[in-house]
Amino acid sequence: MTNITNILSLLHLAEKLKFELRHSYTSSGRQESVAEHTWRMALMAILLEPYLDQKIDVAKTLKMIIIHDLVEAEAGDVPYPRMVQNPELKKIKEEKEKVAIEKIRTMLNNSVGDEIHSLWNEFEVHETYEAKVALALDKLEVQIQHNEADFKTWEPIEYELIYSRRPYTDFDSTINRLREIIEKDAEEKLKQAGIDIESIKSKVLSPPH
Repeated sequence: MTNITNILSLLHLAEKLKFELRHSYTSSGRQESVAEHTWRMALMAILLEPYLDQKIDVAKTLKMIIIHDLVEAEAGDVPYPRMVQNPELKKIKEEKEKVAIEKIRTMLNNSVGDEIHSLWNEFEVHETYEAKVALALDKLEVQIQHNEADFKTWEPIEYELIYSRRPYTDFDSTINRLREIIEKDAEEKLKQAGIDIESIKSKVLSPPH
């Protein structure tokens, strides 16, 4: 029998995502929450689903999107630029999240908890088409939000990171096209701020010698 008390406990935990802040800023000038990021990812999946190269299980994809950052209610969020600058933070984050997802599964202690655990792991491994879609939208939503934010909220490391989404989108023509448009919007924002975009592209995109 479903333990409603346990579900309510998880909902109380998930409420933290409403005020767990991310590095990204909204166009209004405030930092966005993890919950807001997840919401727009879900909307992206709904809007793009009819145009994807392959048919996906929409319900499964939406579940994965909603669940993928649930661990941050327990483990907190670590901004991606920080992990790029300090790879050790990525390892610490991964370990904390593994502990968090196990705690969530134990909290529910039923088939729903097992499903959440399984979907979270599927997203992390990102081998299935649904997981690849979810991960790509995760990466792209971040850049959309950066493009909408005041340029003063950008850090110099993020100038190069506008090209970091490419490896996550080339599996699907629609998602890749969206990435191209988002990338061009980011380039335009950099140009308007007086940043030499060609030198950045040369540094980031030129093949190694």
